Amino acid sequence: MITKKSRLKVRTKKHKRMRNKFSGTSERPRLAVFRSNNHIYAQIIDDLKGHTLASASTVDKAIKEETEKTNTVDAAVLVGTSIGKKAVEKGIQTVVFDRGGFIYHGKIKALADAAREAGLKF
Repeated sequence: MITKKSRLKVRTKKHKRMRNKFSGTSERPRLAVFRSNNHIYAQIIDDLKGHTLASASTVDKAIKEETEKTNTVDAAVLVGTSIGKKAVEKGIQTVVFDRGGFIYHGKIKALADAAREAGLKF
């Protein structure tokens, strides 16, 4: 009998495989993205120091007020724009994009495109 693995286990395994290949440095930090059923989160992380340099999510009050629902592509665009602006303000120009094992489609792609338009390069 064939048993199907849970999506969480598959995504976690993909993410671990991806994280073995790259990490964030102080010159080029990592833009990590996580999405749940209700929210989307983005962080810019320096892995060598173990510090989060900037973060944005749909839980933030400013983003939550702008959008009606927090689990849409429009909300992901707002988070991408916000994280891009925060990064540029702190002098971060280039990042390594960590999609967290999620497929580069829909909300993840919208967040990445919005961050690029806000001034980040990856």
